[in-house]
Amino acid sequence: MATESAGVDLPAIVTLLGAAVVAVPLFKRAGLGSVLGYLAAGLAIGPYGAGLFSDPMAILHVAELGVVMFLFIIGLEMQPSRLWSMRRDIFGLGLAQVLLSMALLSLVGLALGYPFAPALVAGTGFVLTSTAIVMQMLEERGDISAPKGQRIVSILLLEDLAIVPLLAMVAFLAPGGETVTLADRAQGIALGLGAIAALILAGRYLLNPIFSLLAAAQAREVMTAAALLIVLGAALWMQVGGLSAAMGAFLAGVLLSESSYRHQLEADVEPFRGLLLGLFFLAVGMALDLSVVARNWQLILTAVVALTALKMFAIYVVARAFKASHREAVERLVLMAQGGEFAFVLYAAALSVGLINVEENAILTAVIILSMVMTPLFILLHDRLMPKPQVSVEGLPAPEDDGAAVLLIGFGRFGQVVTQPLLRMGHRLTIIDTDPEAITTARDFGFKVYFGDGTRLDILHAAGASHARAVVIAIDNPGAAVRIAEMLRHECPLIPVFARSFDRRHSIELIKAGVDEPMRETFESAILMGAKLLRHLGAEDDRVEETLNEVRLRDADRFALQLAGDIYAGRNLMIGNAGMAVENSG
Repeated sequence: MATESAGVDLPAIVTLLGAAVVAVPLFKRAGLGSVLGYLAAGLAIGPYGAGLFSDPMAILHVAELGVVMFLFIIGLEMQPSRLWSMRRDIFGLGLAQVLLSMALLSLVGLALGYPFAPALVAGTGFVLTSTAIVMQMLEERGDISAPKGQRIVSILLLEDLAIVPLLAMVAFLAPGGETVTLADRAQGIALGLGAIAALILAGRYLLNPIFSLLAAAQAREVMTAAALLIVLGAALWMQVGGLSAAMGAFLAGVLLSESSYRHQLEADVEPFRGLLLGLFFLAVGMALDLSVVARNWQLILTAVVALTALKMFAIYVVARAFKASHREAVERLVLMAQGGEFAFVLYAAALSVGLINVEENAILTAVIILSMVMTPLFILLHDRLMPKPQVSVEGLPAPEDDGAAVLLIGFGRFGQVVTQPLLRMGHRLTIIDTDPEAITTARDFGFKVYFGDGTRLDILHAAGASHARAVVIAIDNPGAAVRIAEMLRHECPLIPVFARSFDRRHSIELIKAGVDEPMRETFESAILMGAKLLRHLGAEDDRVEETLNEVRLRDADRFALQLAGDIYAGRNLMIGNAGMAVENSG
């Protein structure tokens, strides 16, 4: 019979989950990110907080599987074709930033009186930027797909890859690691290379056939078990070969990156990866000894300032050396100035081999956490103090009043479609946009698009808004669209204004701003899809048209009630954000 102590510790599990569920959403809402939420939750419930847990290291050992699975997911993203297309930024820009940062940041530990090996590990840990924080910031700023965002992603990829050789470096620098004989070292290298070769052969010739058999069995739970088996089996195999579990998981991911089952594997592993990685950060927060921080607060503050300043300097120098503009270099150093999640992994490894002691690990962990907290503040200061970018309009035509019947503001995917029936019927248009690249591309296809910001009154007058028979607002910025409509209502009250809207609420704002006909962009396409489905299901054309008219009328009635204030605008009204345009039913 199982004893009570050997049973499942439900109170502990509930406490861990409850702390994460409460802290993480609060921190994300405050713009501080989920990682800091996990760390704060662990600190609150750990031995140096509420004291609900007394042995965070036991949890940390289990949670390290989250790091292993994280590296497997990274490996799945490393298709050879993608690596090749990003090779210059990853292995040029990324490697240069890592090496220069390591060299500079190691000097901080040496200046503070630490031996070379601990100083190198301390500085190297700070080099590894927080992927979670930076990716979240890039997504919020809409820069992930932009060239400058892709360069940052490339650097992050290199840093994620660097954790494997850095863990090997920690093992080599460990006390006693340098006393190993040359024969032992050669034997270890040969064993490691043999383990890698065996894993590559297994991945090339065994994994796809095995997954084909499992897929034919149509047992979802077995596919999930197989995915976990591959990740953990590869990690174990690398450990047997004298290498790190992280390297095994990463290699397994790379081997499967071009497999037909790649997406299935990622979907199966991702929930475990996210949960265990969150548990890892909780355990790190629990392990933060506040008494050590209190005793060494001056040292911690000095280290944060020095490491952050030197890392910013290294990032800026490398960015400029690789032909980045001053603005892009500054934005990159602000985003990447903090230490990251893998620093905890590196410091934990250094602690386990005796390279640093418990107090030094607590100090370094505190330094990383404080640098993470500062990142949102750096971003806020940057956005407020950095001057707005000046858009180059060299060679682009300025807007002019050429007597066109319609003024179109915005030549994106919506505006391009709007122009086609108008041009087909022979109507003249004046088109303005603020994207120089889009203007140049439109010129190549025979469209004359002027550079002009529709939120400026002088630009609207220069483009002929006061003489046009209609104005169309087709930009992808809801707030700017409302401001343009308000200006047109005051300056050109007799000119009909049509506008692209994003949802019902935006349509109401546009109507109040003076727009005659707001057209919600997804409604008519959704109506046409519904009509096609009805016909596919056997409905007659007359019945289809009658049904669609009923939908339009009913939606128009609901919209009118919303506009009058009788229905709360944010309520989910069947169609929601993909609602319809306000139309005259006749």
